[in-house]
Amino acid sequence: MVFAAVAVEGDLVTTSANFASLITATPTVFGLTAAQATAYGVVNTAYATAYAAAIDPSTRTPVTVSAKNTARKNLRNEAKLFAKIVEATLTVTDSQLLSLGLTPRTAPAPVPVPSDGPSLRVVSVSGFIVKIRLGDAASGSKRGKPPGVSGAAVFSHVGETAPLDIGAWQFEGNTGRVTVDVQFPNTIAAGAKVWITSFWFNGRKQSGPLCAPVSTNLQGGSVSMAA
Repeated sequence: MVFAAVAVEGDLVTTSANFASLITATPTVFGLTAAQATAYGVVNTAYATAYAAAIDPSTRTPVTVSAKNTARKNLRNEAKLFAKIVEATLTVTDSQLLSLGLTPRTAPAPVPVPSDGPSLRVVSVSGFIVKIRLGDAASGSKRGKPPGVSGAAVFSHVGETAPLDIGAWQFEGNTGRVTVDVQFPNTIAAGAKVWITSFWFNGRKQSGPLCAPVSTNLQGGSVSMAA
C-alpha cells in the first residue's frame, strides 16, 4: 500500500503534502501530467483541512471525524493510483521514489550459475534403456534439483573408458526431470559398457560442471563410478 510506512495519521498529512509538493513542481519528471498533480493537490488539501478540524478540540465532533475518515479514504485511493503511474515510469529512480515516500523497486536477485555437478546414479537397466536419477550433490540429497536450477543436460557414451572431451559424448537432451530414461541404440552389443554424465543449468541456460561419469552394462552388469 502506498505510504505503507506511515503508522501515525498525523504523519500522513506531512507525507502526503510532500508528495503533492514534489509532483506539482515537476509532474512530468514523475510520469504524471499537470492535471493529475492538480487533482492530487485537491484531495491532499481536503484531507489536511478535515484532519485539522477533527483533531482540534473546539471543532472535533462525530461529523468532522467522519469527514476526516472520508477524506483520508479519498486521499489513499488517489495516492495508490498516482503511485502506480510513478512506479511504472522507468526513468524515475529509486532515490526519487524514496523522496516521494514510496518504496524503491526491488531488483530481482541474480540466479547463480550452478557450482556443482549433479549426483547421478543408475536406477535400472532394461534392454537398451538405462534409467538414471539425478540429485543435489552439494546437499547430499538423492532427489531434487538444487535451488536456482531449471534442469539438466544428459550425455552418454559407449566404450570401455569415459572420454575426457565432452565433444566425444552423445548429447541425449535437456530435461527438467530428475529421473531420466536414456535410450541406447539396439545395434549395440549385449553387455556393452556405457557411460552417462550430466550437468545442471539455470533459467538463463548457464551450465555448471559435469558430474563424474557413471558406467553400467546394457542388459545387466555392474554399476561403477569413474575415478
